[in-house]
Amino acid sequence: MRKLLWISIFLINCLSSLHAAHIRGGEMSYKFLRPGPGNTSVYELTLKLYIDCNANAPGQLEQDIPITVFKTSTNTEVITQRAAMSFETFIRYDPASNPCISNAPTDVCYRLRYFTTEVTLENIPGGYTIAFQRCCRINGIQNVSAPSDSYGATFMARIPGTDVSGVPDAYKNSSPQVNPNDAVAICFGSYFTFDFSAVDADTSATGQLTDSLVYSLCDAYTGGGQGNNCPNCPSPNPAAAPPYNTLSYSGGYSGSSPMGPKATIDPKTGILSGTAPNLEGQYVIKACISEYRNGVLINIHHKEVHIRVSDCIPLKARLKPDYSYCDDFNVIFRNEQVNPAGTMYIWDYGDGSKRDTVFNADGMVAHLYGAPNDYNIKLKVILAGQCFDSTTTIARVWPGFFPNFSFRGSCILNPVQFTDHTTSRYGVVNNWKWDFGDETSTIDNSTDKNPTWKYSTIGFKTVRLIVGSDKGCVDTVELSTLEIKDKPVITLAFKDTLICSNRPVQDTLQLNASGTGVFRWTPNTDISGAGTGTPLVWPNRTTIYKVELDENGCVNTDSVKVRTISVVTLDIGPDTTICLTDTIRLHPVSDGLKYTWTTNPAGSPIDDVNAKEPLISPTTNTHYMVLAEVGKCKRTDDMNVRTVPYPIANAGPDTTICYADTIRLHASMVGNSFSWIPTTTLNNPFSLNPIAWPTRTTTYILSVRDIRGCPKPKHDSVTVTVMPEIHAFAGNDTSIVVGQPLKLQGSGAEFIEWSPSNYLSTTRGAITIASLSDHFTYYMRASTAEGCYALDTINIKVFKTQPDVFVPNAFIPGNPQNNVLRPILAGISKLVYFQVYNRWGQLVFQTSQQGMGWDGRVAGKMQDPGAFVWIVKAEDFTGKWIVKKGTAVLIR
Repeated sequence: MRKLLWISIFLINCLSSLHAAHIRGGEMSYKFLRPGPGNTSVYELTLKLYIDCNANAPGQLEQDIPITVFKTSTNTEVITQRAAMSFETFIRYDPASNPCISNAPTDVCYRLRYFTTEVTLENIPGGYTIAFQRCCRINGIQNVSAPSDSYGATFMARIPGTDVSGVPDAYKNSSPQVNPNDAVAICFGSYFTFDFSAVDADTSATGQLTDSLVYSLCDAYTGGGQGNNCPNCPSPNPAAAPPYNTLSYSGGYSGSSPMGPKATIDPKTGILSGTAPNLEGQYVIKACISEYRNGVLINIHHKEVHIRVSDCIPLKARLKPDYSYCDDFNVIFRNEQVNPAGTMYIWDYGDGSKRDTVFNADGMVAHLYGAPNDYNIKLKVILAGQCFDSTTTIARVWPGFFPNFSFRGSCILNPVQFTDHTTSRYGVVNNWKWDFGDETSTIDNSTDKNPTWKYSTIGFKTVRLIVGSDKGCVDTVELSTLEIKDKPVITLAFKDTLICSNRPVQDTLQLNASGTGVFRWTPNTDISGAGTGTPLVWPNRTTIYKVELDENGCVNTDSVKVRTISVVTLDIGPDTTICLTDTIRLHPVSDGLKYTWTTNPAGSPIDDVNAKEPLISPTTNTHYMVLAEVGKCKRTDDMNVRTVPYPIANAGPDTTICYADTIRLHASMVGNSFSWIPTTTLNNPFSLNPIAWPTRTTTYILSVRDIRGCPKPKHDSVTVTVMPEIHAFAGNDTSIVVGQPLKLQGSGAEFIEWSPSNYLSTTRGAITIASLSDHFTYYMRASTAEGCYALDTINIKVFKTQPDVFVPNAFIPGNPQNNVLRPILAGISKLVYFQVYNRWGQLVFQTSQQGMGWDGRVAGKMQDPGAFVWIVKAEDFTGKWIVKKGTAVLIR
């Protein structure tokens, strides 16, 4: 019983090892060796299997594998043959191989195992399918449905038959040889390339290459499984017959887009390139390489590999082939990817202007061109003084390109006419791409300048025009106000109006309708021009006139109500009182259609004497009269407006003070009460003469009220301008040696004064020379012409040694003291460089700026404790070079 238990445990462990996740890709290939006996050929079959470098469990590293051959025409098995492992190697990406990649990956590794066998096959139509199946893939693959380690893989190839049209010897084909450089660094969210290119060794009788290769991305296959019974076992023998199931992709990925829409393969070169996904991890990529001989497809070769996307940042100068700037001469350039922190971007704008150097993440710059042209742009990026990249592009600067279009028509029964109105200051508008937004059609587009389109459904349509010029300008204009209707649009100038009908006084009124089509008005009484959009009517009673618009069979109707009156109603309102110089709006109640205002005294300000509700600004007591008319029916009314003067407010003259100073305000008034706004920086807001202490330029508003009849306050303001704060800077504390002249350079204001005067060449001016033999402190006063000033000090240590550079042997990041590894300069006039390297020889920090040091971080990530090597080069004040190196310990 115990023996059976141990056997069971052993079998379970073996089975677990067999389907343990370790597969990272594979490539099946064949080579035609020679003709065989009779009607046969001899081929060498090779499986290149990609294994996880950490795979070492029993059952994961077979010494031979089964390869199964099927007839392609019937998918029936011909033979299953063992292929022995002929070769094994490890390929790894060396993180130290490219110092221009920050946080380079350390886990890009493949264990390549090659299995080879020879097989003799009959030359038959249809040829053969060769297959090997194995479970399981590694876990956590980003573009495969979880759990990815539940999927196996099928690696296959096809040998052409004797029935390939035009290529009778296609069965003598050999697989192309794919570039083996698979261990590369690919950084998330960054531009990358991966080489699937291949060389085809098939030659004709003359020795010339006869096969051409076309590359594409395609679906990977599943195969094998985690069951106990084949073909769902971990290593099926024989392999399951074709056709094979495709892998289940996730997250919007697919076999043709395994790294997202921003990465594609060049069908001619086999280079997979683009922007990598933003999520780090493993991705299954499969390339299909189509072999054409004399224009006839004879075979498709398959290579599958798991690509690792890492959280690294590469240095890359990357621009599109060209850019169009057709809005303005002021253009913006930026690198098409973000580079590591500290990257220097140098831009040459191609117009002879000064180059720009920037250090922002994407290198964004703005440049103003002086004339239209195609400019050759050059970009160079530099990192840490040792990593370089460059690229070029063309900037097509032709401003004055304005896309626009219009349409005519809206009836579903008729085509809509579209008209391009694009204008271009330079060049000629010469290409159009219309998208008519017809949801029922897949061909609703045109490249004509002024096309037409007939819609089949009603509703709002979004029409888009992409228009370009011969100068390379391209822009898009979109319109979503086109509404297709089953009847035409009628636009009426008014829908309800009045007419005077007081016989024998009788008015005539013109109606106004617009639209596309033929008009017809009813009733056909008291009207002329009933077949136009602008008929004349003269009803003697209230009448509703209906209008019909017919656009080639699309019919719409609307109506206008014409009300007749014999008397105009008018009430201008009661007399009123306002503050002198105020403006008010009059609101008469009336059904008049025309108004005429007059005043007494004449000429009193009124904005529109014909408005129903005009704005008035009387300068004295004024009498207003209005005449309201509806045709020949008229009526008048009047009112009086009394004016009362405002109170008087005087906040005092504007003034200027120094930063953090105070000022007393001097206000006056004629009124009975006042208030200040704001009050937060006034010592007494209830005084006309408060003390103010604003920290920035402030306008104080004085509001005065009285009780003489004007209900509104009078406002006045005083602005206290606060001079900018003076940031006095005497320089960083420094160190020198005895006998070394020290140039002091202060800043902060127009006037600089130093004290005490001991050992100084001068006490006035931003620059002075100090000649010291011992430690000393100077005080600097920075002042302005307005009398504002600020103070600063500089402490100088004097070393009684020769000029030298001192570097601490340890530092503690985050500690209040000694938290940065920086050189201490004594007698040094220029720091050429200070560099820090990790134990792998990678540069982690570099500076040539005095006072700067390393905080223990690389790309924002704190480094582990340990020893780091530093190298410093400096020039002393006598012109001699000092070069030193040593180690410092990072302590955490």
